[in-house]
Amino acid sequence: MISVEDALARCLAIAALTDTETLPLRRANNRVMATAATAQLTQPPFDASAMDGYATGRPATPGESFTVIGESGAGHAFQGAIAPHQAIRIFTGAPVPAGATRVVIQEDVDRAGDMITLQKGADAGNHIRPQGQDFRAGDALSPRRLGPHDLALLAAMNIPTATVTRRPVVALIATGDELVMPGEDPRPDQIIASNSFALKAMVEGAGGVARMLPIARDTEAALAAVLALAEGADLIVTSGGASVGDHDLVGQISGLAVSFWKIAMRPGKPLLAGRWNGVPMLGLPGNPVSALV
Repeated sequence: MISVEDALARCLAIAALTDTETLPLRRANNRVMATAATAQLTQPPFDASAMDGYATGRPATPGESFTVIGESGAGHAFQGAIAPHQAIRIFTGAPVPAGATRVVIQEDVDRAGDMITLQKGADAGNHIRPQGQDFRAGDALSPRRLGPHDLALLAAMNIPTATVTRRPVVALIATGDELVMPGEDPRPDQIIASNSFALKAMVEGAGGVARMLPIARDTEAALAAVLALAEGADLIVTSGGASVGDHDLVGQISGLAVSFWKIAMRPGKPLLAGRWNGVPMLGLPGNPVSALV
């Protein structure tokens, strides 16, 4: 019997990395990025206005006035520079023109024709997002499980695809003569097989592909036949048959190299791990609570 920590280390030691594939960002959610991604541009690519208002040609104080000479909108930059006594109408996300030192929010301005005057008590912030505030070309995003925020960041970095690890295929096998599938009529000495449904959800929630195989009955031939259906899986997970009863056959199957059997944990003590014909394998207890812990 070994500790939980030792068991985890041994499980990780027998695990194998899957190969990689390149996917468009729209298909990369919840996938594990295999290599760092490098920003292809700088964001924002220019000094950008953080608010709707007026870009002024000098630091302004309440009561000062400026002549409005143009407009800058997102995707429609003002072409030219402004002098210290001038201003342009500017909108959130728009490029700040050369010569501008701050953006005065529109709520702090009185406008009459082409003249604006700062109100008393006007906000003193400059409301300019400097070029490269988010990231600069060449900055890297480290490997991680990709979520919505990561995908948005990769898109902003002008990266259309992500190199991710292939989703591991996990074969799930419930064992035991006492089991029947949901919807069937169990005999008085049988129960419904439930573990595989929870395990399937756990595998898929972690980003894997779960394959639920038929129930393996309590004979060596039946277990071997179902195991043969696991061909191509990256991991085999059985539930039941891992204890010391006469009908617990998982630990006795041909081709199994056992890494450990039994851990110092209750529930969950009769856990088995190893490789079956070179494929990583976990043998979970049949009790649902023990199996899911």
